[in-house]
Amino acid sequence: MSTRRLYQIVKTFLQFGLDEMVPARLLPWYAKCARFSIFWLRNKHKDKPVEQRFRLAIESLGPVFIKFGQMLSTRRDLLPPDFADELALLQDRVTPFSGEEAKQLIIDAVGLELFEQHFSDFDTTPLASASIAQVHTATLIEDDQQQDVVIKVLRPDIAKTIMADIKVMSLFAGVVARWLPDGKRLRPKEVVAEYKKTILDELDLNREAANAIQLKRNFSQGREYDKVLYVPEIHSEYSHKNVLIMERIYGIGVGEIDKLHGLNVNMELLAQRGVEVFFTQVFRDSFFHADMHPGNVFVDATTPDDPTWIAIDCGIVGTLNREDKRYLAENFVAFFNRDYRKVAQLHVDSGWVPADTSVDEFEFAIRTVCEPIFNKPLSEISFGQVLVNLFNTARRFNMEVQPQLVLLQKTLLYIEGLGRQLYPQLDLWQTAKPFLENWVKEQMGVKAVFSKIKESIPFWNEKLPELPDLVYDYLKAGKEQHHKQSVIFEHLINQQKIQHQKLLYGVFSTGLLVVSGILLTQDYMMLSGGAITLSVVLAVAALKSKA
Repeated sequence: MSTRRLYQIVKTFLQFGLDEMVPARLLPWYAKCARFSIFWLRNKHKDKPVEQRFRLAIESLGPVFIKFGQMLSTRRDLLPPDFADELALLQDRVTPFSGEEAKQLIIDAVGLELFEQHFSDFDTTPLASASIAQVHTATLIEDDQQQDVVIKVLRPDIAKTIMADIKVMSLFAGVVARWLPDGKRLRPKEVVAEYKKTILDELDLNREAANAIQLKRNFSQGREYDKVLYVPEIHSEYSHKNVLIMERIYGIGVGEIDKLHGLNVNMELLAQRGVEVFFTQVFRDSFFHADMHPGNVFVDATTPDDPTWIAIDCGIVGTLNREDKRYLAENFVAFFNRDYRKVAQLHVDSGWVPADTSVDEFEFAIRTVCEPIFNKPLSEISFGQVLVNLFNTARRFNMEVQPQLVLLQKTLLYIEGLGRQLYPQLDLWQTAKPFLENWVKEQMGVKAVFSKIKESIPFWNEKLPELPDLVYDYLKAGKEQHHKQSVIFEHLINQQKIQHQKLLYGVFSTGLLVVSGILLTQDYMMLSGGAITLSVVLAVAALKSKA
């Protein structure tokens, strides 16, 4: 860990007065002395609220902390609303690094000869600059065909910077967990660990390429939801761990509301398709883009009455297994129907809360949180906030953190926020309910049974010719096993007989020894000697008894 970097972070935190977040009464004397010893570092932003100072401090510490702040802003289950809203203001555009340096990094990755042969018009001015990478435009030349592309390149030495900063974050997380009043509930160490895993995944652009290819295939031509989502083409043959080449798209930023209105885009349909994007990825494909903030989402408004969502930056994706997916869908439907008993029971059945949880108490807690929400008109209810409240309530009943559900919650908050921004009258509940009810029916109804049978037909077609042989082998093995069991059983019976015989010989032998002793005391020498001799014979017979 760099001492200079640690000092810079401490200096930033103190100059923005973040030490004031820890009540003085909770600090030990040595911590107070340490704070007093660096008296020259004072709060220079006393006129600003603490949540704004927290955001400004993170912003001033550079890309790694900005990315952390963006991730933290989605954890509304952990942060007060004011903090979450403030951190949500962090933007993706950060100071870019040299375009010439970016070009050299690309050449080092793909090779000078290949770069000169297949790429032209490389623009050293970045199209966009984010926390860990920046994007440049170029023209890809293949088979005398030209295509506009963008080249994403990781910042130089970003991995080293990230690991150094994560070590510092872990240090501060330990301090927060120990001294902040709400430290244990906030689970700062777990949050930093989650951030570390997420950002290390994003450092491998080959992984992002594979995610984008999978997502594009899920929404490719011929599928039911072709017009819902478009994913740019990835040129994986030129991509590397730190360089990604993909088709350039010319969509409109989903946050450019005035421009979309100016083109007469069907905003209601666009918002509804955003809901379809989320639920289709989660429940049809079990593979969802988990970073759909405004900077990663565009709109193809070529046909204003039939708009399409465009998604880029697939570095973070989430998956759900079959059981989680089914329980989650049933939870949503139960919520729509205000069946809190079923919601509570589903949480227990799924293992999300301990098996000994009182369903009655859990149901009452969920009802207490959710009933006031449902008194509002459906169009005013935040679906994402209901999910946050549910997870918060479940956590009081020792619900373990489910990473896949955290990503899901984050994505739903993004999608709902975008949908309401595009079309404020969006009733996400009414849009989602038919989708989920149909999905549950398809997965659990008669149609699902026939679908599973249909899926199994190729397997049974392959195994059917082998069935007579398998039955014969089973019967033969059963007969052999029965014979072996009979032999073993017979052997056990013989052993029992032998043990019984040994026991009788031993008892008689011992009895004769006692009789010989009595005869000896009565001066019956010959009878005593005979009894001893017979006792010895019986003892020898017992020792020699065997199967």
